[in-house]
Amino acid sequence: MDQTRAPIFEALQQTKSNRVVPFDVPGHKRGKGNKELTNFLGEQCMSVDVNSMKPLDNLCHPVSVIKEAEELAAEAFGAKQVFFMVNGTTSAVQSMILSVCKQGDKIIMPRNVHRSVINALILCGAIPVYVNPEVNHELGISLGMSMAKVEKAILDNKDAKAIFVNNPTYYGICSNLKAITELAHQYGMVVLADEAHGTHFYFGDDMPISAMAAGADMSSVSMHKSGGSLTQSSFLLVGERMNPGHIRQVINLMQTTSASYLLLSSLDISRKNLALYGKEIFARVVQMANYARAEINKIGDYYAYSRELLNGDSIYDFDMTKLSVHTLNVGLAGIEVYDILRDEYDIQIELGDIGNILAYLSVGDRPRDLERLVSALSEIRRRYKRARTGMLSQEYITPLLVLPPEEAFYAPKVSLLIEDTLGCICTEYVMCYPPGIPILAPGERITSEILEYIQYAKSKGCFLTGTEDLQVARLNVTKGV
Repeated sequence: MDQTRAPIFEALQQTKSNRVVPFDVPGHKRGKGNKELTNFLGEQCMSVDVNSMKPLDNLCHPVSVIKEAEELAAEAFGAKQVFFMVNGTTSAVQSMILSVCKQGDKIIMPRNVHRSVINALILCGAIPVYVNPEVNHELGISLGMSMAKVEKAILDNKDAKAIFVNNPTYYGICSNLKAITELAHQYGMVVLADEAHGTHFYFGDDMPISAMAAGADMSSVSMHKSGGSLTQSSFLLVGERMNPGHIRQVINLMQTTSASYLLLSSLDISRKNLALYGKEIFARVVQMANYARAEINKIGDYYAYSRELLNGDSIYDFDMTKLSVHTLNVGLAGIEVYDILRDEYDIQIELGDIGNILAYLSVGDRPRDLERLVSALSEIRRRYKRARTGMLSQEYITPLLVLPPEEAFYAPKVSLLIEDTLGCICTEYVMCYPPGIPILAPGERITSEILEYIQYAKSKGCFLTGTEDLQVARLNVTKGV
């Protein structure tokens, strides 16, 4: 196919040139009805914020330009079918799970998944079989799944419908996806991959294996993260073993019927860009990341980690574009470095947690910006370095699952002060965002270790979310359990 084409973008350009008079939605009528918004976003943007119409196709049932754009994306990603997602990768993840699991079905997964995965279990009633990830105790981060644990989970739960794999984790860690896929397929299980942070695996050289290349059955890909499209736009990739028609029906349960053509065209144009220039783009990104890692490690006390961590199992591969940096030896929690960078140096990085920061590098980064980051980190060490005494280091706490997430979420509940919840079963989430991996999820027992972590995270300034109480001073727990 002709990867220089961008059918949705081209159709929007043609519609714009036709000067169509709009008696449909959206009500701003190509920006004329909301001058302040048009001045802010620009006439170019507002003029293509349009409704589905015959020349522009319909995302729920594509037959022309959207269908052609899907086919181009499928070829670019090596998939049987690609679906354009405009409700974010959250809806892609949930559509994957809901298309293969129903109430009572088991799904094997690591516990360090994004909240959208557990949300899907609440929606469909599936039962998680957690494979607790390995942990690097020096860095305090969760890793991938070991093959021994995956094999045990599969052999102990041969009736499971699917297995879910992060490829990669937020920090760039990859499990042995190909081996996991081959083993799961031997037992008739569907393999689902969360590639929210792995768009570039499909286009760069010397990258970890992509889900489609590994033979996985479905993958959710956040094009807006490393691929350059607009926020909230993603792809759902489908492999040869699946029924795309059924998956589209499930997507149509989850996704808006008023798809934004700004998001659709951004996916179309970004796919074209990566298909034509992806290898060169991501070679440059890796080069920048390697340079920054080397310079940060020269500062002292910081540790910007990379493929030296590989162990052939729970760290089977590492995403070289991820600039993950351990900060505790500076005497600062990752979130403290994150705040200092933003508040004092006007540098916004992706995340800071208890012990690490992540600077997210992608298609739009420039070497001079990395120079500024490295310089700021050096200055922060000089100004703020202190003893590491009394700092927590563990980012992942093994949960105690007592009830299925769906049952716990809908159970009768009571609101208690956090300090009074020891031993209770949580009915909601507690998480630092980003990365959006729950510290507590519905159905899990609240332990003293978890309570200590929550209080410590709050004291360090982590942005805690997920609770009904916006102050995160109270938790909802099951009544009488």
